[in-house]
Amino acid sequence: MNKEASTGDKFHRQAISAAAAQARIMPFVATSGIERVKITESAGRILAEDIYAPHPYPYFRRSGMDGYAIISGDTQNCSAEQPVLLEVVDQIPCGSLPAIQILPGTAARIMTGAKVPDEADTVVMLEMTEQKVQDGVTYVKLIREIPPGKNITPVGFEVADGDKLLDKGCKISAGEISVLATFGLAEVPVMRRPQVAVLSTGSELLKVEEPLQDGKIRNSNTYMLACQIAEAGGEPHLLEAIPDQLDRARQIISEALASYDIVITTGGVSVGDYDIMADLVKGPDVELLFNKVMMRPGSVTTAAVQDGKLLFALSGNPGACFVGFELFVRPLIGGMLGRPQPFLPEIEAELGADYPKINNFTRFVRGRLELSTGKPVVYPALLDESSVMITIKDSDVLIVIPPTTTGIQAGEKVKALKLSGAAW
Repeated sequence: MNKEASTGDKFHRQAISAAAAQARIMPFVATSGIERVKITESAGRILAEDIYAPHPYPYFRRSGMDGYAIISGDTQNCSAEQPVLLEVVDQIPCGSLPAIQILPGTAARIMTGAKVPDEADTVVMLEMTEQKVQDGVTYVKLIREIPPGKNITPVGFEVADGDKLLDKGCKISAGEISVLATFGLAEVPVMRRPQVAVLSTGSELLKVEEPLQDGKIRNSNTYMLACQIAEAGGEPHLLEAIPDQLDRARQIISEALASYDIVITTGGVSVGDYDIMADLVKGPDVELLFNKVMMRPGSVTTAAVQDGKLLFALSGNPGACFVGFELFVRPLIGGMLGRPQPFLPEIEAELGADYPKINNFTRFVRGRLELSTGKPVVYPALLDESSVMITIKDSDVLIVIPPTTTGIQAGEKVKALKLSGAAW
């Protein structure tokens, strides 16, 4: 058997659609488990349980203004011609409790946010009053009627006891932390971050700190993937590069699968791209999910499963590596975190510039999203080849270009997948 025939037999590449590839991955989603972390460490984490209010909020009637807590009946028929004087019997700063009972004819000076005395049924704002002192007694002068309930926030105005506060699966940010702190949740139940190992392959790769050498490139994919993993909610682990020795390479991958939830390789080795994966998936305990996808870039993206752990072999080309992660690894991590919508959000948009390339596979083209006269418009990156790295930073969508023999013209409707950095 000649070398070409042997290689073809080894890979058995049968192309499937990107949607079919995603469908083969998701049945292997297993939730990553729950852990409790300090509220100060919860930002960016995924909430593992629904959170319900343990008490109403506000918990007490509070003043919405600086002013005076009074009994509204004392102001009946009050006017400039017939003012009312109420004796000020108490001072209630925020955080303090009323010290003296409010009786008809009396008032309490009160600050914004302070507890309103039980006997008072309204608060008159400071600007509507005048303070007077007679015979050493302090009074507040009112010249108009004040209706009951004015400037008082009632118990449970925002949240009733038992109301759902936060949904399981939400990403915790500033608003969620405010809610958690308000209701005294110093420890927060969150989903454990999936542990993701990243291994690069390729004798042409330099470490990021190494000086540039002729014929070699720095290993950018590893650091790019680490950022993508963290953004998706996983915890990246950058392992040693896979060497050209296949036995040692298989050992490294096997150990990684035993220690981490997901393993990603990027690039090939000098003895042949994806040789390691091809050898690995021949084992009786490894199931090949796919090894070719009808997409550009990254058609030879490969995925396999061993003992419930997913192994992805992504392209060594930066553009293809980036797209492969967004389409296949990100939704897996999202599913493990219990996110209800783990896939990239899809929108319909107008193509903002001609895309003349013909292709027999679906293309996921890096691009930018803009709002023009109230409608979304997407612009393909000028350089979107698989090997191009520089346009990744400028892209906030993947424009879905279906197979075409003529290209697509500006103004046509296309689908686009919003990346995590999309503004809206």
